[in-house]
Amino acid sequence: MLQISAQQLAELLSGIARAQTAMVHGIETGNPGMRSNFIVPAIQNAAHLRDHPQPTLTDLPVRILLTYMGRAGPDIEAVAQDLERLITGQASDSPPGGMTSSVTLDEPAAGAGESLDFSNT
Repeated sequence: MLQISAQQLAELLSGIARAQTAMVHGIETGNPGMRSNFIVPAIQNAAHLRDHPQPTLTDLPVRILLTYMGRAGPDIEAVAQDLERLITGQASDSPPGGMTSSVTLDEPAAGAGESLDFSNT
């Protein structure tokens, strides 16, 4: 049976998010304003920013997409650490490594208390 590491899964999720980001950029090119008016709010809603300050396993891929839609892509090491934490079920008192830097999106999530930027800025 195939065994995939957290690092490999993080890279796979990152690649999928890059492809989704390219599609969003294509839509924005054809219809200016779609990204900020419709797409980003819908993705933020899907990421459960207000409900889960720390991402769940379901929320993590959506939050990776949001970081690619900002100025910098995610920190793959931080994503891998988040995956390991979520898969092993270990609770953490501190926020995940990549979830502490500032939001780079047009509209930060009010009340989230956490960032979506996985980069080490």
